Amino acid sequence: MIPASFRRLTVVLAATVAVAACGADAVSPLPVQPPGPTRSTPTPPATSATPAPSASPSRPPPTSGRPPAPPTPRGTPRTTPPPTAATPACRGAVRYDLPLAETEIELLRSLCFATGAVLRIQGIGPGLVTVDRPDLVSQQYEAGVVDVRFVRPGTVAVTIPKEGREHTITVVVR
Repeated sequence: MIPASFRRLTVVLAATVAVAACGADAVSPLPVQPPGPTRSTPTPPATSATPAPSASPSRPPPTSGRPPAPPTPRGTPRTTPPPTAATPACRGAVRYDLPLAETEIELLRSLCFATGAVLRIQGIGPGLVTVDRPDLVSQQYEAGVVDVRFVRPGTVAVTIPKEGREHTITVVVR
């Protein structure tokens, strides 16, 4: 028989290990997500050209576990986002649900996604959705849902039949 105090100690140790395992390990962003803000230590303003002698040894600034961001030249703002970043006009690698019963498909002419995005067309039969560039997509049908995954950059015309007419959505994949 195991004493109750030993069982409580085991539970406390297991919880402590579980919390410690969820620590602040640095995780790099997915290739299609813009990098998050990085921590940096503020630099004091320079007051003179010659540094004053320091009483304590110099220590490196604390880090958050991830490498520092590359320096950017001052006065040169970035005018275009990196190719995999989501912009207001172009979504990232997301799943875009298109329920045909609830969508005015005539109003949807074009979309822009990052590589890896999925266009999920809901409420359609098998083999009805076609693409003009099958080498740029991976297409799957199951239970009235067509998933079109964009696996390579390029422009794909996705044709969807609805109410006797064919509607084409031009998808730009970055």
